[in-house]
Amino acid sequence: MAAKKIIAICQSGGEFVTNIDGSLSYNGGDAYAIDIDQQTLLSDFKSEVAELFNCSADIMSIKYFLPGNRRTLITISKDKDLQRMVNFLGDSSTVDVFLLLKNVAACNVSNISASRSSRTTVSEAVIPFEAPIDVAVDMAHTVGGFDMDFSNGDPISCIPIRVIDDKQRKAAQQWENTITGVDQRFNSFTEFREALHKYSIAHGFAYRYKKNDSHRVSVKCKTQGCPWRIYASRLSTTQLICIKKMNPNHTCEGAAVKAGYRATRGWVGSIIKEKLKVSPNYKPKDIAEDIKREYGIQLNYSQAWRAKEIAREQLQGSYKEAYNQLPFFCEKIKETNPGSIATFSTKDDSSFHRLFVSFHASISGFDQGCRPLIFLDSIPLNSKYQGTLLAATAADADDGIFPLAFAVVDAETEDNWLWFLLELKSAVSASRQITFVADFQHGLKKSLVEIYDKCYHSYCLRHLAEKLNKDLKGQFSHEARRFMVNDFYAAAYAPRLEGFQRSVENIKGISPEAYNWVVQSEPEHWANAFFGGARYDHMTSNFGQQFYNWISEAHELPITQMVDALRGKMMEAIYTRRVESNQWTTKLTPSKEEKLEKEMTTARSLKVLLSHGSTFEVRGESVDVVDIDHWDCSCKGWQLTGLPCCHAVAVFECIGRSPYDYCSRYFTTESYRLSYADSIHPVPNVDRPVQGELTEAGVIVTPPPTKRPPGRPKMKQAESTDIIKRQLQCSKCKGLGHNKKTCKES
Repeated sequence: MAAKKIIAICQSGGEFVTNIDGSLSYNGGDAYAIDIDQQTLLSDFKSEVAELFNCSADIMSIKYFLPGNRRTLITISKDKDLQRMVNFLGDSSTVDVFLLLKNVAACNVSNISASRSSRTTVSEAVIPFEAPIDVAVDMAHTVGGFDMDFSNGDPISCIPIRVIDDKQRKAAQQWENTITGVDQRFNSFTEFREALHKYSIAHGFAYRYKKNDSHRVSVKCKTQGCPWRIYASRLSTTQLICIKKMNPNHTCEGAAVKAGYRATRGWVGSIIKEKLKVSPNYKPKDIAEDIKREYGIQLNYSQAWRAKEIAREQLQGSYKEAYNQLPFFCEKIKETNPGSIATFSTKDDSSFHRLFVSFHASISGFDQGCRPLIFLDSIPLNSKYQGTLLAATAADADDGIFPLAFAVVDAETEDNWLWFLLELKSAVSASRQITFVADFQHGLKKSLVEIYDKCYHSYCLRHLAEKLNKDLKGQFSHEARRFMVNDFYAAAYAPRLEGFQRSVENIKGISPEAYNWVVQSEPEHWANAFFGGARYDHMTSNFGQQFYNWISEAHELPITQMVDALRGKMMEAIYTRRVESNQWTTKLTPSKEEKLEKEMTTARSLKVLLSHGSTFEVRGESVDVVDIDHWDCSCKGWQLTGLPCCHAVAVFECIGRSPYDYCSRYFTTESYRLSYADSIHPVPNVDRPVQGELTEAGVIVTPPPTKRPPGRPKMKQAESTDIIKRQLQCSKCKGLGHNKKTCKES
């Protein structure tokens, strides 16, 4: 059967306009038609579009509307997205596709700090109950300015703009008809006030409220003697707001408009809201540049940032309200994903304390297909109310990250880790002996022993190395510390006792104190030569880096939406990996198949000497003993990785056995598919739950008392293999921590 053809009407160069009902319309620009079907590749589609519009495919973002929904734009970023678009269209033969150029969104300007804006009076032309942003516009391009009485001092950022281009005129002109006259209706007084605000800017006059309450709004032109008036009130027996009277005539001709007017944060937020929906990473400095370029209004960084916060709250909902939705949200998770665990707790004052989530698909997938190995780590959240995310991740059969459970807590404390591990134990079966790779601080060492009495606790090697480096800092030069840290890693990875001893003796040769530190740091919890658990060659707790990247993309969302964003990422990953694994034809997963093939290649050069029973001697660069009944080799590679080493493979080749029969079952394609056999299901109405459902929950949850501190949040540095930072060394006395200029020796 022939593939279904769709005509994609590709549009670019125009702009999105929000209609009264909240839907989006696209005005202006150019359009071209392109034939596509389910076999069309995104790269080919982009190339053809780029050629038509004479632009680079690397800087374009392609979006479309779902049928019947013109409020939300869907992004096409991979071939599967393009195929979904064709499938979604049903019987339709055409689809509107919009091309957005990424480098047009904003200019790269430097950050500008600013103080908070001053307050304004109710008589001024602002939306009530919103703190205003002070802006300034020069008379040369004032399409509308408000003659404001600054009772609390001069406005901030009164920087005149003396140039207006066609874009600024166009931006203002699109508001000329936001007010059309008597009988025009609005959904709320807020919508009417916003329309009036834009109308005044487009027509170049300032206004003053005569009456402004929840029943009526009466407004007149601010110029003395000007007859312009407008009156709106609630339409009888409805919730609609209707313009009852209006005198559209002005005699002032804008003569009384001064060189500046004030715009509220809410007003700027409403302007940028739709662009923020399309580009969630819309930066405050870019917002300020765009507002200045398109409307001729000067904003500083702080004003733009606060406007973005309001726009984000309008789109995503209130951060504060999200905490109150937690009871409803947890019930919805358990309702839509039976067998999942979603629980939260509050403090005595009803403020949020902690939230634990583990989906049934993760619990089942870990028990069925993942090795008994769990990585514990924490990630600080830079959201409005701060907090920390505690994560438990596992490794699938292809060494991919498998999110098992996570929790949002108010702070990383010993008590919160203990609670997290108790919840984790209720989710994960205790039938297998589990190895945990985790830090030894924050009470983890004590908590793991208390809760999992038969588990193995492997200290995270990176945390240990950082502590060693920190404890040595100030005593040794950069080079000396680098050698000791490298020897420490060598001691940890050494499979046999002699290798461990050789490495720690190297450390002792540099510093007996460092040697004592290493020996006293409980090597049985981190060194391969002593560790009793199965780590499968994973030595650090930051294995779940991909999961942490998902968190960094969603941490600024309200708590319920952040958790749901993670759920969406996990849901998509499970589906994608399940589909991909259906194409595999090998017994082992691709990465393990590749490793085994390397061992098989090496084994061809080895010589096997037959011995008694199941024991064999293998000669190559070294002489090793293999016991195939106990899956053991003297090189320890088989035991540490779960895959037969080259010595064992050589024995299998010699006696005619298959090395696949001696691989850990956790590396098979079958185990991989079992890990992703169950699905995570969507949780509806996360961002806007029905009010009745919230009332039924009956539990009040308020935000935690901690709030984001002022200033730019610190970004988590990318993980680096080199944890040694060069220390200052004096060229005169050779001491550390100072230079020649500050040296105290004469």
